[in-house]
Amino acid sequence: QVQLVESGGGLVQLGGSLRLSCEVSGRAFTSNVMRWFRQAPGKERECVAQIPWSIDIPRYADSMRGRFPVTRDNAKNTVYLQMNRLTPEDTAVYYCHTVAKAGGMDYWGKGTLVTVSS
Repeated sequence: QVQLVESGGGLVQLGGSLRLSCEVSGRAFTSNVMRWFRQAPGKERECVAQIPWSIDIPRYADSMRGRFPVTRDNAKNTVYLQMNRLTPEDTAVYYCHTVAKAGGMDYWGKGTLVTVSS
């Protein structure tokens, strides 16, 4: 059974930082790309950043570029989202996502809540 488990969310003040983690588990599971999404209250879910497992070429939404570097640790099957200079507009539930190589099924984590206070 494939699982994506996010952690690292919480309450942080304006200008602060958080690091989110997403651990992928599942016997023989492989995918090409890991993505971070977020969904703020009353808004649609949006992609924040993505990174392939095999090459170090991350991609970002324009509004996140430079603030939210995404990295991965292949040995730990874990992807990270370092969130810097946070503002209340970054308040959202953050999800990690991937698509299985075999079969193309989507997998989502349950999300981790990030709240930024002013």
